Amino acid sequence: MKNPLLIVCLVFLAIFVLGADQPAEPVVRVEAADLVSPRSLEKPTEAAVVRDYLEAWRSLSGALDENRADLLDRNFVGIAKEKLAGTIRQQAALGIQTRYRDGTHDLRVVFYSPEGLSIQLIDTVEYDLQILDHAKVQTTQHVLARYIAVLTPTEERWKVRVFQAVPE
Repeated sequence: MKNPLLIVCLVFLAIFVLGADQPAEPVVRVEAADLVSPRSLEKPTEAAVVRDYLEAWRSLSGALDENRADLLDRNFVGIAKEKLAGTIRQQAALGIQTRYRDGTHDLRVVFYSPEGLSIQLIDTVEYDLQILDHAKVQTTQHVLARYIAVLTPTEERWKVRVFQAVPE
C-alpha cells in the first residue's frame, strides 16, 4: 500500500457512488380514513393494506423494468393483473422498458366493504418515469398522477384487484 489515504478516499467514493444508485424509499403519507362505510377500519388492517399496496408498486416497477408479467403474481389479481400483463407483453414486443422511481404516495382510504372483502383507496403519487428503447433511455419525466385502487384480501396478503389512473 503506497498511499493509505488515497485508498480510504477511493473506498468512500465507491460507497458514495454505489449508495447514490440505490433507490430511496418513497415518502408515504396516509390520510385518516374518512370512510363511506358502515364498517370501521382497524389500524392493523390499514397498516397491512398500505404495506401491501406499496409492495404492489415495487413489483409493478420490477415487472415493467424487466418485462416479466410473472412478477405481478404476488401482488395483483383480476383485471388489474390482466391489464398490466398486457402492457408488459406489448412493451416487450416493442423492445421497450419502463422504469419507475417512487417519490411520494399520498394515500386516502375511502371505502371498506361491510363484509371486509375490499378496500378502496385513492393515491396521489409522484414518481419519475423513464422509457428505454432497446436499453437506451428515450425520455425521462416527473409525473404527478392519481390512482384509484381496490384491494382484496387473500390467504396471506391484500392484493390489488383494480388499479386505474384517473384525471386530476
